[in-house]
This record gives sequence, structure tokens and C-alpha cells, in this order.
Amino acid sequence: MKVEFRECDFFDLWIWLEFSNTPSTAEQQYVEEVFNSWFLLGKLGGFNAENMQVQDTGLDISYLEYNQDAAEDSFVALMHNMSEFEYEGNWGRCWFDLGTADAIAADILINALDQLSKDYVTIERIIFGGENQDWKIPGNKRSSFAENDQDNQNN
Repeated sequence: MKVEFRECDFFDLWIWLEFSNTPSTAEQQYVEEVFNSWFLLGKLGGFNAENMQVQDTGLDISYLEYNQDAAEDSFVALMHNMSEFEYEGNWGRCWFDLGTADAIAADILINALDQLSKDYVTIERIIFGGENQDWKIPGNKRSSFAENDQDNQNN
């Protein structure tokens, strides 16, 4: 699976998947579960690189004294919005407002999609951000989900 990064704005980010074939309904469900799970973890603040106490400890975490005060003092890292996943031919895409989630979120998504590609549905390429020449972004660069959400906030 090839990974590409184009112009990335964490508050207005399209993520594109190119499959080897048009994904079946079951394959689409696998992909959507990965993205929905990833987003839910992000919405709950799971991608906060400022609070990586277990990772920073190393391999031996036996009897680790987790510092809850340090965890609470770290900057909040929350994702905000996600559109519905869309498909066109052998492409899939989804729009995100990743909010203040840290870049570790991208690594975790890439790792999960790489394994999904090996086990369930072949993903040729994942593209973070930018424009896809095979499937243009709507004129306003945001998904209809984001438009509707913003319209509701303005009313």
C-alpha cells in the first residue's frame, strides 16, 4: 500500500483510498468500520501525543505508576467531524475535521489500513489531503456533511 501526503489541513482534510478493484459491500463495511473506529477514538481524545506515558516507559510496563495529574494537564486533542464515506469506482474518500488531534492519528490509521489491505480488501494507495484528479472535491472543498453541520450551527 502506497502512502501519499499532499496539502494537509487538519481542519479540512480529505482522505482518499484507491482500491485494486471496486470494493464489494462487505469490503466497504470493513473500510468504514476502520474509519469510524479511528474517528471515535479521536473524538474521545485518544490521539494525544502529549500524554504517551505507557509508550514513553518502554517495553517493561510492569507496575507502571500512571500519572493521572500529568494526563489531565496535557492539551486536549479531539477530532471534531467526519463525513459519510463515499465510493466511486475503485476510489473511496472521507472528509475530516481532525481538530487538535496529533499527527500520531495518521500513523495509527495507516497501520490499521495496511493490515486491512493485507487481510480483507486490497488498498493500492492512501492519499492524505490535496485534490484527487480522478474524483474532484466539491467546489467549496468541504463535504456536504460539514456544510449541513455549519448551516445548523449558524441557525
